[in-house]
Amino acid sequence: MKTKILYNENMHFEHINWKRELAFWEDELKSFNRRLSELVSRWTDKDVLAKLEHFQNEFVLHEAVIEDLQEIIEEHETRIAAQSKTNKDALDTQLAKKHVEFRNKMENQRHIYTQLKKGFFRFLEEYM
Repeated sequence: MKTKILYNENMHFEHINWKRELAFWEDELKSFNRRLSELVSRWTDKDVLAKLEHFQNEFVLHEAVIEDLQEIIEEHETRIAAQSKTNKDALDTQLAKKHVEFRNKMENQRHIYTQLKKGFFRFLEEYM
């Protein structure tokens, strides 16, 4: 098996991209919540309102996940910065391992978020 090395600058680059992606998700969720507000004022049907509440709850949960992911990225960045200040090229294997685990977490969350958006768009098609 080929040994893979994660350099600090590559992890930092990936962190920047993830932060942008998370910021985009935050903006989308704000837009989705505005849509929910519009629909609440249009509908009185209990089934529709229950679906609205479901999406509202999902958006709140996803906002919390985004905050957690952002905090983890900041912790990783702090650790990278501290290591960079030492001017040593020492490989932090623990940080690299956590980075790969976090990459998997981001990929999983990306899938979950995509499914949520698809469901919400289908809902909007039906009730907007």
